[in-house]
Amino acid sequence: MKQPAKVEFDQHWQEKYEDMISSPRKALSHVKNGHRVFIGTGCGEPQLLVEALTKRAGELADVEIVHLLTKGDAPYASPKLADSFSVNSFFIGQNVRGLIQEGLGSYTPMLLSDIPLLFKAGQLPLDVVLIQVTEPDILGKVSLGISVDIVKSAAENGSLVIAQVNKQMPWTFGDSLFDINDLDILVPADIPLIERVSKPMHEVSKKIAKHVASLVEDGSTVQFGLGRVPGIGRIPAACMHYLTDKKDIGIHTEMITDATIELIESGAVTGARKTMDQGKIVTSFCMGTKKLYDLINQNPLFSFKPTEYVNDSYIISCQRKMVSINMALEIDLTGQVCADSEGEKFYSGIGGQVDFNRGAARSKNGKAIIVLPATDEKAGKSRIVCQLSRGAGVVTTRGEVHYVVTEFGIAYLHGKNIEERTLALISIAHPDFREQLLNDAIEARYIRQEFASFGDKMVVASDDMKTSLLLDDGTFITFRPIHPTDEQSIRDLLYALSQETLYYRFMSNSSRFGHTQIKNFVYIDHRKDVAIVATLPAAHGEEMIAVGRYYLDERTNRAEAAFIVRDEWQNRGIGSSLFRHLITIAKRSGISGFTAEVLGENKKMQSIFNKSGYKVQSHLEEGVFSFRIDF
Repeated sequence: MKQPAKVEFDQHWQEKYEDMISSPRKALSHVKNGHRVFIGTGCGEPQLLVEALTKRAGELADVEIVHLLTKGDAPYASPKLADSFSVNSFFIGQNVRGLIQEGLGSYTPMLLSDIPLLFKAGQLPLDVVLIQVTEPDILGKVSLGISVDIVKSAAENGSLVIAQVNKQMPWTFGDSLFDINDLDILVPADIPLIERVSKPMHEVSKKIAKHVASLVEDGSTVQFGLGRVPGIGRIPAACMHYLTDKKDIGIHTEMITDATIELIESGAVTGARKTMDQGKIVTSFCMGTKKLYDLINQNPLFSFKPTEYVNDSYIISCQRKMVSINMALEIDLTGQVCADSEGEKFYSGIGGQVDFNRGAARSKNGKAIIVLPATDEKAGKSRIVCQLSRGAGVVTTRGEVHYVVTEFGIAYLHGKNIEERTLALISIAHPDFREQLLNDAIEARYIRQEFASFGDKMVVASDDMKTSLLLDDGTFITFRPIHPTDEQSIRDLLYALSQETLYYRFMSNSSRFGHTQIKNFVYIDHRKDVAIVATLPAAHGEEMIAVGRYYLDERTNRAEAAFIVRDEWQNRGIGSSLFRHLITIAKRSGISGFTAEVLGENKKMQSIFNKSGYKVQSHLEEGVFSFRIDF
């Protein structure tokens, strides 16, 4: 791929375009009462122009200020200036949140991909557009630099475009260029850009990010959503830290931050397996520090494109293995996601959540992931609830949710009925709230009354019980604790077994399994009883091919062990690996050894026990071997 040539700037641009140049004060004198003024996004906000506009507050009335998200001080967003300026935001940042929550400003909920159409169609006409660009090159082109997003559409459709031409704005490649003659007024500047310093990762963010990383395969293309949670921060960005050991990761996302630097420097990001924009990091704006701005400056690795491209769900869906990671503030037990408000108070915005969730869901082998902390620590309540809080709005519907991740685990909801998704979400809620959620779900008729007896077993085991196995043919198998959501998978596994395998495992010719019997496989406490399943990646999440478990007898401190492998996967080392993993877990728990009952005809199981590497005793009685294995 041919790389762009180094940009040659026009050293005499101010002389050449002298008739377009103005001071900030004179440029902003064109704003009149009742005008709608657009301000450029994020750290690309034209600070001198905003300052000059705000200084005119005493002369102006009823000026509507429209923006996606700004990171400056937003001096216009003051209750004292409410008669002069009203704020209309597509995504609520910290600098205008208080004003909007007090009812002195407005929030326009829209899919990020749809906003440019508002400008183009004239539905939201812009009288004045304030943007920031680079100095022009010798061909008279300027770059929108770190903020292309909806800024390009605003500038293309605004009646009057005033550009702060900043010597310190990075030049970005992609679809970020404007002909300088398409701008109306130029205001020269040589000032640092606004910087956004990333805060240390919260411990909850780390736990969630580790779970998310387990879902991201090599060769995936990833989006990191805009949302944040009070007191926790931007969890999607935290996920980058745990992807550094992946291979050939691609990035296609609305926004990049300093967290992207670590991921790039790790060598994980190549974009080599991207279906579109191969080898490129595609984004529409960035917010970070000078280190990030220096990295993207004239760097062909980065492709800055408008929102109408980056957030197009069709474009997104064309990427194979597209993974979207977006925030929720609350989710109900049916899967409805609230992401832009805390109850009746608007907090952030829809952003690109719906765009990317839909695109990733339609992508070949893609994954649409919603992340949220299990609790609102400040309010002392669960963020997984039976019904959404009063006033909470649904951003992603229950029919579009796929993966939900908290610090307590992963729930897969897509295609699941209300009972299944209710149990899945309760299992990843904070343990302090699971019993109440179970009772609320029973009262709401989401699940049957009989589930009340399983309240103390709504447990997702810790990550240290997970491991993996790579077979000789390259098949990757994951061993993980059984989840309360595995009821259907266990049922499918049992009914797929041959009559011989069933007989060897259960010492019975019966192939019927009752409702309670299936539940007893799934709902265990992971303390006295442990169950580990072997799974393969599948389009619907995963396929279960084996299960092993032990039952502790506290009187002897020994556990009875048993396991079963689907017929077509037998004789490939899966049973032996599963048994060794059970031993590792048992030893870590201080268990002295295993016991087992094996039919005399079951030579495979006898071989696994006898070759375990531990002291093995056995005796045959009435056709059944009784094994005792000492650790």
